[in-house]
Amino acid sequence: MSVALDVVGRTVPPVRGPSALDVQEVSAFYGTSQALFDVSLLVPATGGLAVLGRNGAGKTTLMKTIAGEMKAATGRMFLGKSEITALPTEQRIRSGIGYVPQEGAVFAKLSVRENLKVGSLMKPKSDAMDRVMAMFPKLGTRLDQQAGTLSGGERKMLAVGRALLGEPRLLILDEPTEGVWIGVIEELADRLGELSKTMALIIVEQHLDLALRVATHALVMARGRVVLEGGAGEIGSHPELLRYLAP
Repeated sequence: MSVALDVVGRTVPPVRGPSALDVQEVSAFYGTSQALFDVSLLVPATGGLAVLGRNGAGKTTLMKTIAGEMKAATGRMFLGKSEITALPTEQRIRSGIGYVPQEGAVFAKLSVRENLKVGSLMKPKSDAMDRVMAMFPKLGTRLDQQAGTLSGGERKMLAVGRALLGEPRLLILDEPTEGVWIGVIEELADRLGELSKTMALIIVEQHLDLALRVATHALVMARGRVVLEGGAGEIGSHPELLRYLAP
């Protein structure tokens, strides 16, 4: 049974069985300013990990470090049994990480079709395109439309769909509902919930209910450190949660 981590650092890992990602005591810096402090986490092979916290808590920095956009100063990271700590971003993607960043997730001047073709380059003979079209049928009606003219929700669907065309075993989503209309948020939540049954997800999300609905496990960050960790239901009802999320 998982338990919560308190701020003084007592921890019991919340994931049992095979893990998709194992991050071990990772630290990272912006120049001389330390942004992550010995962060450790496990992502189950199937299911989702919600990463919660105020703005500036280190969530996006952690996602960039896992994806390889930032270099880990200390610590180690494993995708399955393979160490990825020193790999550049493109090799991490080839190894099985799909990354949907908070900003700039689509090529705005390319059409929807062209964006999807970029995503399918690594798996040109895959049937993943059919699965993406079935998951996001709206994209099928926008194939020749320039991505930059899509609504916020449609751009998010395109970004997720393009990442899925690489057939990742771990999908990282940084604020997938930011700037998205409430009706589309529910649709995205449903699709992400379906995905979490068959693959591993990390979701950074300000909508607490959505994040905990999609995720099986959760952690809370504050000032670059993990301060709470456990099952999604446990973290959702933890008495200290609102203290760490309040502005």
